[in-house]
Parts: sequence; structure tokens; C-alpha cells
Amino acid sequence: MMAIARTANPALNKNTFLDFPATAGSPVMTLSGTVNKIAIMLLLVLAGAIYTWRLAFEVLEADPQLANRTILPWMIVGGIGGFIVALITIFKKTAAPYTAPLYAMLEGLFLGGISAFFEYRYPGIVVNAVVLTFGILFALLIAYKSGLIKPTENFKLGVVAATGGVAMLYFISFILNMFGVGVGYLHNSSLLSIGISVVIIIIAALNLVLDFDFIEQGAASSAPKYMEWYAAFGLIVTLVWLYLEILRLLSKLASRN
Repeated sequence: MMAIARTANPALNKNTFLDFPATAGSPVMTLSGTVNKIAIMLLLVLAGAIYTWRLAFEVLEADPQLANRTILPWMIVGGIGGFIVALITIFKKTAAPYTAPLYAMLEGLFLGGISAFFEYRYPGIVVNAVVLTFGILFALLIAYKSGLIKPTENFKLGVVAATGGVAMLYFISFILNMFGVGVGYLHNSSLLSIGISVVIIIIAALNLVLDFDFIEQGAASSAPKYMEWYAAFGLIVTLVWLYLEILRLLSKLASRN
């Protein structure tokens, strides 16, 4: 079996394609099929986001004091539910055709709510975040397909290590916040905080390159058809992370004006 590329995305790691059953004559994963699944999942994310987005603005315009009680439950369902479904998908890949679309819908509920709150405070921020997210996606895809960026082993190791560092940073921040210790340099609008956000966005973006390479190798290795859903799920995980980091950065910049 061919070697599978290393990736920092927990949904697309080096063991993802190692244990799938090779059944002669069964449908296999293709690049076009994976692209179709990615498009479907994006539409499902959009559908969930539109629901909480519209609900949020109806409440915010009527009575901002009720926004938390009305929108937060949907965001909690989307965020926690999406996290649980993501874990199920990672540990049971054969369920991806069912769990991946569900993850997209749940994540959409969360993204729509949090985006509405940011938009209410900083008008125009969400459009900019979406444009930047997909601009980065297509720019890196072009760079990858043209060979301008080549995911060598050293490149992969660097991105994996950097992503692990970001995860550790957020974990430590979460623990400190639980004990009432604020980590201002992560959340305020200082130049240091903005610089950290830029670095994290670069790391998240570079994960897309690893995901492109990983998906391409998965298709080349004739993975089973359900892996199209799994691969699409993995790419959406990275896109969601990238979008949220861009949204945070833009909010920091807007708060300085």
C-alpha cells in the first residue's frame, strides 16, 4: 500500500486510509466525487448558518437583551453537537456518509449564530471573512495544483508541529480561563494579539495544502466510496477553523478603529 501523507488535521491523519477494506469491484473514491461531497457539505453549512443568522438578527433588532437566551442554545447545540458528531466520524469512518452531512448542518447552526453577533457589532465583517476564507482556499489550491507549493516531508512536519503548538496554546488558555486567569494577548486587540492571529491563520491555511495532498493520495490509493464523505468532512473542519480565525482577526482590527 502506498504511503499516505502526514496531515495536522485530526480528521485526515496518516492512518486514515490504512484500515479500509479493499473489496474488488466495489466503488472507489475519486477526486470529482470528493469535490461533489465538499460542495454538498458547504451547502448544508450554509443552510444551518442561514437559519441561526436570520433568527439572531430578528431578535437583535427587536430586543438585544433576549439574544443570548434565544441564540446561545442553538449555538451550543451546533457547537457541542458538531464536536460529538466529528468524533464519531473520526473513529467510525464508515459512518461518514451519514455523520458528515449532520456535522455540516450542526456546524452551520454554530457559525450562523456567532457570525450574526460579530456582524451586529462590526457591520460588514462577515462578508469580508467569507471572501478571505474562500480566497485563501482557491489561491492555495491553485498554488498546490501548479506545483508552486509542494508538501514535502519537512513542510508537513513543520505544519503539523505548528498546528500542535496552536492547539496547546488554546488548551492552556482554556484551562487558565476556567481558573479566572485571563489570557489577554490572545483575545484583546493589541498588536501582539493581532500578530498571533495572523500567524494562526497562516498555519490554518497551510493545513489546506496538506489536506489537498492527502485527498489526492487517498483517491490514488482507491479508497472505498464512503471515504469521499470522510475526506470532504476533513476539509470542512479546516475551513471552519480558518473562517473563525479570520473572523477573530477582523474583529480585533475593527475594534481598534
